[in-house]
Amino acid sequence: MTANAKFDAFKALHGRDGAFVIPNPWNAGSAIILQNLGFEAVATTSAGLGFSVGRLDSGDELTREDTLQNAREIVDATDLPVSADLEAGFGDRPEDCAETITLAAKTGLVGGSIEDATGRPAEPIYEFQHTVERVAAAAEASKDLPFLLTARAENFLYGRRDLDDTILRLQAFEKAGADVLYAPGLPDLDAIRLVCSSVSKPVNIVMGLSGATWSVAQLADAGVKRISVGGSFARAALGGFIRAANEVREHGTFNYAVEALPDAEARRMMMSGKR
Repeated sequence: MTANAKFDAFKALHGRDGAFVIPNPWNAGSAIILQNLGFEAVATTSAGLGFSVGRLDSGDELTREDTLQNAREIVDATDLPVSADLEAGFGDRPEDCAETITLAAKTGLVGGSIEDATGRPAEPIYEFQHTVERVAAAAEASKDLPFLLTARAENFLYGRRDLDDTILRLQAFEKAGADVLYAPGLPDLDAIRLVCSSVSKPVNIVMGLSGATWSVAQLADAGVKRISVGGSFARAALGGFIRAANEVREHGTFNYAVEALPDAEARRMMMSGKR
């Protein structure tokens, strides 16, 4: 499937009724499994990538090259539309965000997100006007590409529980040309409902983090269009790995194998990936 065809399919998911789930594989193999399970699109996860290579989820430890190489491997493994977690665009300047979008599209990605978190503890969130300029530059770079731009307002992940500012940022990102809006860490369904009603573009909500959980039906009723899971599938896999390892170390038994994916099924899934 061409990038244009994947883009059309990805865009159509955002236009149909209800909400859809876009899970987050951390490598090619997990992406192939998600395709086999029937998901219609996937998105990369910087947290999951970090876990898989023994690094932290930060721009200091995962470079743009690391991120795009991981994305390219996922794109090459499946026929699904793939969006990417592009962190803060790998640079402070609007030009850095634009360059990241251009490079991302060259890997075959048909979507990606730019966030307003700086990665600096002393000033965790970019100043309003500067972050709008960054999103505008990313949107300008994507406008003639088969690429759906997601803009993220990160206040609630960094202790800035300011819903008004979060909504103002999302509204400004929408005006700047973002196709999808995203505010991770919103505290409750009322806040999610207010965010969704305050913008006209599709809204992404992440589930699987700590705290309250809501169903796809509840989120769709609140106005959510797209639901991602961030690094939580990767953490779920690590949880199973640790439970199995602890069983062997602490008890000397191997009962974990009963629930493990059978070798034949794993092979069948991997063979179904693109070659």
